[in-house]
Parts: sequence; C-alpha cells; structure tokens
Amino acid sequence: MQLPESDVPHRIRVFQVATGNVGAEMVKRIGRHPDLELVGLHCYSADKIGRDAGEIVGLPAVGVTATGTVEEIIAAAPDCVTFHGVFPDLGLYERVLEAGINIVTTADWVTGHHRDANHRHPSGRTESEILADACRRGGSTFYGTGMNPGLAQILTIVHATDVADIEKVTCVESVDVSCHHSVDTWKAVGFGLPVDAPELPGMVEQYTRVFEDGVRLIADCLGLPLDEVRFTYEFGACTKDVDLGWYRLPQGSLGGCVLKYLGVSGGTTRIEMRLEWQMTPSTEPRWDVQGCYITQIDGDPCIYSKHLIFPRPGTDFSSPEAFASVGMTVTGLPALNAVRAVVAAPPGLVTAADLPLRAFGGRFAGEPS
Repeated sequence: MQLPESDVPHRIRVFQVATGNVGAEMVKRIGRHPDLELVGLHCYSADKIGRDAGEIVGLPAVGVTATGTVEEIIAAAPDCVTFHGVFPDLGLYERVLEAGINIVTTADWVTGHHRDANHRHPSGRTESEILADACRRGGSTFYGTGMNPGLAQILTIVHATDVADIEKVTCVESVDVSCHHSVDTWKAVGFGLPVDAPELPGMVEQYTRVFEDGVRLIADCLGLPLDEVRFTYEFGACTKDVDLGWYRLPQGSLGGCVLKYLGVSGGTTRIEMRLEWQMTPSTEPRWDVQGCYITQIDGDPCIYSKHLIFPRPGTDFSSPEAFASVGMTVTGLPALNAVRAVVAAPPGLVTAADLPLRAFGGRFAGEPS
C-alpha cells in the first residue's frame, strides 16, 4: 500500500519469498540492511517450512520461521514482499497485491513486455493487466528488477546523460556464468545440449527474452520509438567433455554463446543488448569474456565504460559457493535497495523509469537511510 514519503517507516517490514541461490543471499543481506526488517519467509520446499530462516541459509537463528501459504503472508501484513524465485508466481502476486501489500521481484520482469508477449494467461488477459487490476484493488505497487538484465540497462541509460545526437547504444554483459550453480536454469537455457539440436535456439531465446525488456526500457528513457526487437545468436561448442563439478557439458554441446537483442528504429539498429556468456573457455568459437558490463554510446561525444564488480577485500574464496555469492548479491540488492522507493510510489506497475534516483542507491554500513 502506498505511503507518503514522510510516513514510510524507518524499518520497512519485509516478507521474503524463496530461498534459492539469490533468496538465500538476500536473507543474509536483509539482516544488515538499515531500511529493512525481515518479518516472514515463504518457502516452496516442504523440508524448509517450519525451520528458522537463519538456519535455512546457514546463519544463526533470526527468529523468523518459514511458512508455506499465501494466507500466512497476508496475515503478517508486511509493507513489502520481496520475491526471489527463478520464475514469477502470478497467483501469489495477484493475491498479495490485492491485499494491499507491495511487491519487489527479481523474477523475469523489467517492463512486462516479455511476460505479456510470451506468457499469455489462460484468461486471454496479459499478466500486466492482471497485476494492474490487483494493484488497483489493493492500492499497492509492483516493481520487477529482473534477475537479468537487472542493473545493466539502467547503467546504460545513465551513461547517455551527457551525449547529444545519439546514433547507437550498446550494452554488453560479458561474463563467465559457471559460478551460477543452478542446474535447472542452465538446463532450461540449453547448456549441455548439442549445438545443432533443433530445439536449442528456441530454448535460448525463450529463457533470455526478458533482455528485450532492457532494450525497451532504454528506448523508453531515451525517447526512441521502436519498430521491433530482433534476436540473433551464435553458439560455441565444447571442444572436449567438461565437468564443472556441479554440471557436465559433453563435447559438442553448448558451452558459450553470444546473444543479441537489437532494437530497430527506422530500419536501423539503434540499441543493442549483447550477452557474452561462457560456461567454459573450451569452446569453438571462443569469445574474450571480460567479466564486466560494457556501455558503448556512439554520438557526440562518444562514451565507452566498463562496470566491473570485485569482491570485498579479504573475502574467502576457498569454496565455489563463496564466489557465487557475489553474483547473487549484485542480482538481489537492486531489488532490496528499491524497496523504500516502491513503498512510497503511487499504486500500479512501475519500471525503473518511474522511480527516483534514490531507488538505485546503496546504503552506507551502519548508517540510517
């Protein structure tokens, strides 16, 4: 439910949904976040329900017991639900929003275009229409950062602030994805299937189509009407059998790729969202994965910027899970840091274009917001 900025509580009561890779890390982060107080945890796995949230994620007990029904979320009357499942739960969203509870999610949502175009509801309505109606009934707000593209398109938009006569905008995610230990995710994307499998292009596009939303958000903020958003791909085949310990990639299977979502206006590509994903360097072809986000803007003047993410000094990387937690942190924190702005926002569906600059700010250690 919307609250005037002056009435937003110092500590916002948050009920988190899901404790997978991102969700487990966010339980840890909420406990140290000066804006937020964890008041509930919703889990889908029966073996987690009834256990303390801290125990589930490897912390000492925090005094919050995991539950498993939407009714328990509503009964807790939190200010906001943070949803960190891999895929959206439209039924949960609708019930929570119509109960007057705001939602911030990392699951597959930036503008809603991808969900509306590719996940049509059995009723014939779009998911945006269903969620907007729920927000209207409850006076609540819904915001989705996307597990990906997350922050990339926002960085690109900000970099355009001092450019006149923009000709083309390029946003690149160039990363080694082997630290993201989600077997279900990479099976869905098609990693491990032969590169010539006829179903592979469709699988890759279906899972990554949310990156089209990043293109559309950039176009919206830069005032560019789009004719269409095109998808292209290039696959890298493993040159040998690869065993990552948690995932196997047979020789000849998908081990890396370059995917492009191209925003076309007036018959010309004006916005490019490019993904350079490497599960192993042993592929043909092989790309120079740089481990960063890159923004390139052709215009007057031209911009070239790299956004690199480094672990906190002294971080113990003796286990792959410790390294993976950095990726989970940068996925989930844009959602947590936006909670205060979303609670204060008008009811309805909002995108990053609708939120104030403070929604994208982090927090100083030990300091109030």
